[in-house]
Amino acid sequence: MTPAELAAVQAHLRRLLGNDKIKLTTPQRKNASVELFVGSEFVGTVHRDMEDGEVSYAIQIVVLAEDLSQIN
Repeated sequence: MTPAELAAVQAHLRRLLGNDKIKLTTPQRKNASVELFVGSEFVGTVHRDMEDGEVSYAIQIVVLAEDLSQIN
């Protein structure tokens, strides 16, 4: 993902989800997935896909079982 795409997707997610703490970061490894953070907490990855000339971005969010116990 280019820096311009990264900034555009990040801005869109912030507006869509109403959270300015959303941050996308480029991983150290080449061709690895972009990392999605809310504040300092890693929550998932963003993947770029191109099919039939159309570009889309898919988000995979990770929820750990140990984090669920903190709700109760």
